Amino acid sequence: MKKTRINKLYQIEYPILQAGMVWVSGGRLAAAAANAGCLGIIGAGSMKPDLLREHIRKAKSLTQKPLGVNLPLLYKDIEAQINISLEEGIKHFITSAGSPKKFTQFLKDNNATVTHVTSSATLAKKCEDAGVDAVIVEGFEAGGHNGRDEITSLVLIPQCAKALKIPVIAAGGFACGKSALAGFALGAEGIQMGTRFMMSQESSAHENYKNLLLNSPENATELRMKNLVPVRLLKNKFYEEIKELEENCSSPEKLKEHLGKGRARLGMLEGDLEQGELEAGQVCGNIQDLPTVSELVKAILIEYNLALENLNK
Repeated sequence: MKKTRINKLYQIEYPILQAGMVWVSGGRLAAAAANAGCLGIIGAGSMKPDLLREHIRKAKSLTQKPLGVNLPLLYKDIEAQINISLEEGIKHFITSAGSPKKFTQFLKDNNATVTHVTSSATLAKKCEDAGVDAVIVEGFEAGGHNGRDEITSLVLIPQCAKALKIPVIAAGGFACGKSALAGFALGAEGIQMGTRFMMSQESSAHENYKNLLLNSPENATELRMKNLVPVRLLKNKFYEEIKELEENCSSPEKLKEHLGKGRARLGMLEGDLEQGELEAGQVCGNIQDLPTVSELVKAILIEYNLALENLNK
C-alpha cells in the first residue's frame, strides 16, 4: 500500500485508521489495530475519565505501537479525558462534534497531533485554519453520527482534497482493499474504517449485534434524527419508533425523551436488538465474516494490491 504523509504523521506502517466508536472500540481493538500496522483508536465517547484511563493502559500493555483517542468535544468530561490521555502518553487525538479551535493549540503545545472529523469541504477548511494536522472527512455512508447535508464520499473526498493543503483521510463506506484504493484515487492520503473493524473478533460489540450485521441487506440502515443529532441506525424496533415520531412531526424534545439514556450501550454492548440503538455504516451489507484484526488487515492489503495490479493491466 502506498506511503503518504499519514504514515509519517502517526508513525504507522499503513495509512489506515481504525475508527474510534462508542461502546465497541476499547483498548483491545485499538491495540490489535496498532499491532497490525494501523492507527488504533480508543473511542472515548462512551467512557468516563477513569474508564478511559483503564482502556489506554490496557491497550499500552498489548502494544508498543502508536495509539490514538477519539474525543467528541460535546461531552462534559472532555477536559478530564484530554488530561488523562496526555498523562497516559497518548500523542494522537481525533476530535469531533465541536469546534476544532477549542483544544487544538493546547494539544499541539503538548506535542500531540490533532485530527478533526468533519462532513463538508467548507468545514474542513475551517479545521485547517484552526491548525489541525489532518482531517477525517466522513461521507453520508458512514455509521453513527453523520453530517446533515448527506454528501457522499465519492463527492466529498475530491472536494476536500482540492481545497486543503493538509492531509485528507477518507471515511464513510470503506471496508476493503478495493474501496481503499478508490479513496486514494479520489485524493485521500489515509482511510478510516469503522464498521469493518467493529466486525472483528477484537471489538467489544455484542455477539448478537455482530451476528445481526452479518446477515444485513444493503438497505439495512438509514439516517434518522436530522433535527436533533443525525445518526445512521440499523432498522429495528427502536428505529421504527424514532421513524414514527419523526413522521408525526414530533419536537426535538420528544425525540430526546424517547431516546433517553443508555440506548447505544443497550444495543451495541449489551445486545438488545429490539430496544437498543444500533449504529452501523451502509457498508455493513457487504460484510460477511468476523476475522481477527490481523487477518482483516492482511486481506485488505492483498485485495488492494490485486485491484491495483488489475487496473494497471
